[in-house]
Amino acid sequence: MTLPRTTAVKGMIDEYAAFAELIAELSDEEWQQPSRCEGWRVADAAAHVVGQLTDVVNFRLEGLGSPEATQRQVDERRDRSRTEVHDELLASAKLGTDIVSSFDDEAWDAPAPAGAAGTLGFGIEALWFDTYLHADDMRAALGRESVLHTDGTRASVSHIAQVLTDQGAPATTLALDGIEEFPVSGGGRRVTGDAFAFVLAGSGRGDLAPFGLGPEFNIYRD
Repeated sequence: MTLPRTTAVKGMIDEYAAFAELIAELSDEEWQQPSRCEGWRVADAAAHVVGQLTDVVNFRLEGLGSPEATQRQVDERRDRSRTEVHDELLASAKLGTDIVSSFDDEAWDAPAPAGAAGTLGFGIEALWFDTYLHADDMRAALGRESVLHTDGTRASVSHIAQVLTDQGAPATTLALDGIEEFPVSGGGRRVTGDAFAFVLAGSGRGDLAPFGLGPEFNIYRD
């Protein structure tokens, strides 16, 4: 299950607008700083987010989300300036807004195109999650405070719960602070705590131990 279509579409559009603002305010020196994503600069995290959106709106969906596709997105923008990446984001986000605004509930619940995993709605929520999380990667690299909001955290927990379910993680109910509960594998033992800290831990950026969880709850585990 994903968040409701109207929530997720608006959230994704707003998240890309905020991401564009983040890129625009960075200095050239900050653009080149290493990030907490191994081997990536701040520029590379941004290149992936923008490249992924550009791929989606142009229906280049084969292999999307794979390490190979992700690396291609970064490599294609390796020598582009911050301004060029920012302008590409604005153009792709405009096209993306036009596309997602045409979806109805039937399309939202239909299988994603080109054999991509999950429903169309799952794919949109995944884009929102990825943008929200990589924006925090970039801020963390620069010593900036996280800019958190409830809807972005909800979308991220919702996405992680669905991915964990698809991966066959143990039955668990994510009953995290400030948001509704999300079941993993049908629901089970209740896990409580800070919702954004769980997002970091569940994406390999934080510690799962305070939640009483093992590495099988990291969606990016090997």
